[in-house]
Amino acid sequence: MYAGDVRWAVFAVAALWATYGFVFWKVLPLVGTPEVMYALAISGAIVLLFNTASIFAMIRHYAGDKEHIYGLDLHYLDVLRGTA
Repeated sequence: MYAGDVRWAVFAVAALWATYGFVFWKVLPLVGTPEVMYALAISGAIVLLFNTASIFAMIRHYAGDKEHIYGLDLHYLDVLRGTA
């Protein structure tokens, strides 16, 4: 379960970066002045930085507390399978 959560988290970060890159690329021709372009680039970079950092912090937290986070889920999956 942990490996799947990590894969989806990394995929979500990659999708976020790709989306921001695509939107910035498509909006760039519509920007009127260089100041607006710099404001968009800096604000987008800040959002990407904080979102990426928060996802990797979440992954580190999950790695350190796997038993508590996934233990109950695994228990009930075993109960549903009839192996507990």
